[in-house]
Amino acid sequence: MATAKKAPAADAKAAAPAKKRTPNAAFMKALTPSPALAAVVGSTPLPRTEIISKLWVYIKANNLQDASNKRMINADAKLKEVFGKPQVSMFEMAGLIGKHVK
Repeated sequence: MATAKKAPAADAKAAAPAKKRTPNAAFMKALTPSPALAAVVGSTPLPRTEIISKLWVYIKANNLQDASNKRMINADAKLKEVFGKPQVSMFEMAGLIGKHVK
């Protein structure tokens, strides 16, 4: 006669209250954009997350995503001042923005 093994109780995990994720204070700190970046996102101090969001709004509105490779951003005159080159990947975009905020 075979006995079935008892599965570990999942009750212990279910009983723990879910923790709400708190945002990192460094990301929520309002930063002042440089004049080159302010031409795209505005001159008011914004958190880093909001700066990236506004950049994406600008990129989508001006159709600056590369048609063949959506991960690449083609810079127009304003973004070329910020990025320093004619095309960047969306992964390096956040790093390049760091030089333009205080």
